[in-house]
Amino acid sequence: MDNLTKKQRSYCMSKIKSKNTNPEILVRSFIHRMGYRFRLHCKELPGKPDIVLPRYKKIIFVHGCFWHRHNCRYGRVIPKTNKKYWDNKRKGNVERFKKNASQLKKLGWNIFIVWECQTRDIEKLKNKISDFLDK
Repeated sequence: MDNLTKKQRSYCMSKIKSKNTNPEILVRSFIHRMGYRFRLHCKELPGKPDIVLPRYKKIIFVHGCFWHRHNCRYGRVIPKTNKKYWDNKRKGNVERFKKNASQLKKLGWNIFIVWECQTRDIEKLKNKISDFLDK
């Protein structure tokens, strides 16, 4: 049973952002400090990628572990209420991303995924992003 009323739950869920999240802003600021310039949420590309570096033909997605079912403790959380809805919702996110990533690769884009849990170790993340962008 949910410990919040429907109205309270609705309010909480309405505050969850799909873009300009804290992990995304962290990654963007790091890339910007490296001297790279990029576009945000490019509507012309499949899946509206979070960060697009057109000059380098590279894309960075910043995924929330829960929403995209990452294999970490945050992504393995199973909601206690409305399980079927959340299972379908999260499966749909994963399937949609796979389809969009496949289309992007066919268009010649290189893709890198940053998981929300990776932003907890910023130095390790900086190295991974640097390796991806410097290739």
